[in-house]
Amino acid sequence: MEIINVDSPKQSLRNVSIGKNVKFFNFVNAYECFIDDNSRVGAFVEIQKGAFIGKNCKISTHTFICEGVHIKDNVFVGHNVNFINDKYPRATNIDGTLQTDTDWKVVETIVEKGASIGTGSIILCGVTIGENAIVGAGSVVTKDVPPGAIVAGNPARLIRYIDESGK
Repeated sequence: MEIINVDSPKQSLRNVSIGKNVKFFNFVNAYECFIDDNSRVGAFVEIQKGAFIGKNCKISTHTFICEGVHIKDNVFVGHNVNFINDKYPRATNIDGTLQTDTDWKVVETIVEKGASIGTGSIILCGVTIGENAIVGAGSVVTKDVPPGAIVAGNPARLIRYIDESGK
């Protein structure tokens, strides 16, 4: 792994651990995260500290991957997908002071090997998207998605399972 630091008008990559043949397109903001071999990160993507992206992943444009998200190998993430890592987000504490990192807890999300997440989906924290599962475009994932399942809607519901041909 190589650790890179780039800060230019087109990229901001700070303390990013990257594997071989990783490709970043313009206007990526990534910091203190891990991106493994042969993955591609589209334009206007943010990847926060502690996030992990496996090998051979495609992260499409305008996507937000927050702290606590673990994306395993061979995953497709469509355009404008947003992950969430806090079940009870607040700007301030009860006494009115601004919250800091010590005032809340990151809730992790796992995307298993070979899963695909459609454009415009929102993935709530604390869920696992199973191996080779497909999340339809525009879905809101509020609970675990079983391996090989196809889910869609708001909230995402099981449509069917992938057949023997992989479709």
